[in-house]
Amino acid sequence: MRDRDIGTLFRLLARHTGASQTRIGAVVGLEQGYVSRVIAGRKVTSIDVLERIADGCGMPDETRMSLGLAPRHQARRLTPGSPRGDVPNDRSWREDVRAATQLWEGDVKRRDMLRQTVFSSAGYTLPALRWFTAPTTQPVTQKGHRSVGQPDIDTIREMTSAYRRLDNQHGGGHSRETLARYLNHEVTPLLTEGRYDSATGRKLLAAVAELTQLAGWQAYDTAEHGLAQRYLTHALDLARTADDAGLGAEILAAMSHQATYLGHNATGVDLARAARQTAQRAGLAVLTAEALVMEAHAHAAARDERACTTALHQAEQTLDRADRSSDPQWLGYFDEAYLSAKFGHCFHALGHHQQAERFTVRSLQMDERYIRGKAFNLSLLASIHAKRGEPDRASAIGDKALTLTSQLRSARAVRYLRDLQTDLTVHRRRPAVRHFINRVDVALGQRR
Repeated sequence: MRDRDIGTLFRLLARHTGASQTRIGAVVGLEQGYVSRVIAGRKVTSIDVLERIADGCGMPDETRMSLGLAPRHQARRLTPGSPRGDVPNDRSWREDVRAATQLWEGDVKRRDMLRQTVFSSAGYTLPALRWFTAPTTQPVTQKGHRSVGQPDIDTIREMTSAYRRLDNQHGGGHSRETLARYLNHEVTPLLTEGRYDSATGRKLLAAVAELTQLAGWQAYDTAEHGLAQRYLTHALDLARTADDAGLGAEILAAMSHQATYLGHNATGVDLARAARQTAQRAGLAVLTAEALVMEAHAHAAARDERACTTALHQAEQTLDRADRSSDPQWLGYFDEAYLSAKFGHCFHALGHHQQAERFTVRSLQMDERYIRGKAFNLSLLASIHAKRGEPDRASAIGDKALTLTSQLRSARAVRYLRDLQTDLTVHRRRPAVRHFINRVDVALGQRR
């Protein structure tokens, strides 16, 4: 960086995070056109612009000084109103822990305030950039009064498995508040009052990052999307400090999943590509396949059939070659049934209903413990039949989906049924359809 080759930096960021020029510009406080000219070869000589770029990318002092900038503690703040004027140049692991524990406490004590947090697609750009640019070599040590060791880490992982099982069987709303209390009351003291060396500290942060990611997933499932975004963002920061590339890829994929679900398809593509780069770095082929599927779904939602089918083909080939003997426990859900469901979603979004039906039927050959997933897949199959002009069959399958959804606390499961109900409204004179629509209204009422 000594020659201030910012164009190379921007190209690397775009390659490794999938971020567009517009998103890079938003992070560093520059217009997209200016970013484009820098990538094309324009030299950056303005100290003010270099300061913005250093702040936005979270550059450590060594990199700042190579650009001719002052170290962080001497650096001036950006001018008021600058898009990234509140972003620190670098974050210590203690700052990441403090931010996460404040979120857990706020979730437990001030939930009404947190519910008003609004999802922003741009809110995922800086964490993704920080994932690739911020250092992870800092020692994670603490000299507290409470000894923390492997049994404490094992307990967190066991609790994560228990909460994940409840999430899959009962929906995110079933144990979301309990999980937040566990993080606040049990995990926070380990992080802030514990005594541990660097190796233990990294293992601890990795375990906490996994549980924080699950809390974000549960908030997503209950349609608390701004809160979910905050949880996933903090989970990614903790995984970065723990230097856990595999978990980082999984979190980036979850971010992509949420962005696409909310209609932010370009962001979904960017985050999926960042997840793929990270998964390849981690050497986990199955994670690479997952990231490709997330990218394909975002392309399908944007009606980009060519890009979607290319990503799906790559995902299928990658999964066929994957050695799953060393998969992390949290990746157990990603199997042939899950892949088939994502294929079904993609072809359904593209309007290829015959292909969508074939894959969705295959997805129902799944592990019966994933009750929420089965409700999703049944709703998808019913929607496909509705689109194919088969309302009676759609209603019959929808009845099965409703039976499962009635047992869940999942806003996503409810939304899929409501969408099916809307698709069938034009056929409501048919007895089977009218019966199904009435059943949905009675069973779900005003539930989200």
